[in-house]
Amino acid sequence: MELEVDVKITSSELYDYLLYHTYTGFSGIFGTLAGVFLIMLFVSSRYVIYLIAGAALIIYLPGSLFLKAKQQMLNNPVFKKPLHYKMTDDGISVSQGENEETQSWESCVKAVSTGKSIILYTSKRTASIFPKKELGDKKEALIRMISTHMPPKKVKIRS
Repeated sequence: MELEVDVKITSSELYDYLLYHTYTGFSGIFGTLAGVFLIMLFVSSRYVIYLIAGAALIIYLPGSLFLKAKQQMLNNPVFKKPLHYKMTDDGISVSQGENEETQSWESCVKAVSTGKSIILYTSKRTASIFPKKELGDKKEALIRMISTHMPPKKVKIRS
């Protein structure tokens, strides 16, 4: 079984990944809960400072992630050209120009999907992003490839 695909990441897909990564982790959940708690304090006490602080917490994180995605697109040369992925039974190879890296399936942490992408975590903080619009007819083959080579408890992909 072998699959090759070229993907070009846009700031929209990078933002989608950052949102998913943040809001499924402690900081995103805690920040949102703290913001909701402060807004609830405003409702019960009518102190406007609670409303301002709560709204700031809820709005700050997605806003800063949006700016971070834009900044990374401008400053990181990896996002300037398409990435070429080659997936085989042995692992995943990603190349861009002369650079190539290979990783075994066993070292992949998890695979998830969002509305815009399929995300294959290669460590707790790094991932390969496969935009669904870039995959076209290869989307199902990618899902099959991931599902075949990773344990089911690590794969949370919905078509």
